[in-house]
Amino acid sequence: MNDLVLIGILSAAAVAIFAWLWRAGYLVRFANYVRETKEELRKCSWPSWDELKGSTFLVAITIVVLGGFTVAVDAVFVNLFTMLKL
Repeated sequence: MNDLVLIGILSAAAVAIFAWLWRAGYLVRFANYVRETKEELRKCSWPSWDELKGSTFLVAITIVVLGGFTVAVDAVFVNLFTMLKL
């Protein structure tokens, strides 16, 4: 019985919030925002499949190179500070 009361209270709260949003005009503004976003996305030029694969490959290679550089610099500093402690 308690679960049904909780579900009823939550449902009533959801309906009240929806009614308030509707009356305040927020739902209309949100719908306009979604519509305008769709229109703008239609104007975009999307990459072809080959361009997308090439860009993804380039990003992966860049990440590997940058990671290697970070590891190398870290190793140099570790060795440098180890030598300075002696």
